[in-house]
Amino acid sequence: MASVLIIDDDRDLCDMVARLLSQEGHKVEQSTNAQRGLSSALSGKYDVVLLDIMMPDLGGLDLLRQLRAKSQVHVIMLTAKGDEVDRVVGLELGADDYLAKPFYSRELIARIRAVLRRSRVADARSTDDKALLEVGDLTLDGAARNVSRRGTPVDLTTAEFDLLHVLVSEAGKIVSRDRLARVLGRNLGVFDRAIDMHISNLRKKLGTLPDGVERIRTVRNAGYLYANPRSTKEQ
Repeated sequence: MASVLIIDDDRDLCDMVARLLSQEGHKVEQSTNAQRGLSSALSGKYDVVLLDIMMPDLGGLDLLRQLRAKSQVHVIMLTAKGDEVDRVVGLELGADDYLAKPFYSRELIARIRAVLRRSRVADARSTDDKALLEVGDLTLDGAARNVSRRGTPVDLTTAEFDLLHVLVSEAGKIVSRDRLARVLGRNLGVFDRAIDMHISNLRKKLGTLPDGVERIRTVRNAGYLYANPRSTKEQ
């Protein structure tokens, strides 16, 4: 069971989603006012926030920006069908996932389960004796779920951390987009850019290696590779 907050000015949709998730055993609260919803989301009471992008009193993207400045709670955006720009910006701001309206109830449930599953995997990983990973100037602590570059902490979202953990664990090897999608609990569509946007965010936050080499390389038609500093000259 999870605690879910719905922030959406559409009362009918809120009621429908609340009934659906309650039937699945989740504890659900809702806010049709964005400002009040932001205060609730910052309370630390919730596992997942379902956030509508189009709201009159405070835009969903602005709300997400303010939320991410203080909280890493899981956020699934609810966007208008075909509104690609909002989805891209939302992912850049740190949303974990998105779902286009109208959506199938089972798909919403699957997305929530996926973000919760990542949390459970993270908790299990915290008992791993090999939780501390060091590759070049990057240190990733799986138990504490934090990352530092040259000793300086790097603030990552849950999704970014999970993707980086896989890439760093396989440093010097290609990791397929499908495998990364499974980490996020997604089935990639032809035009799905969620993985690409999370990788783009990681590149911006981590910067290049000390010698200027890109940390995370795109391997065309194959996936992504975190460059192993010891072998970058050979590659």
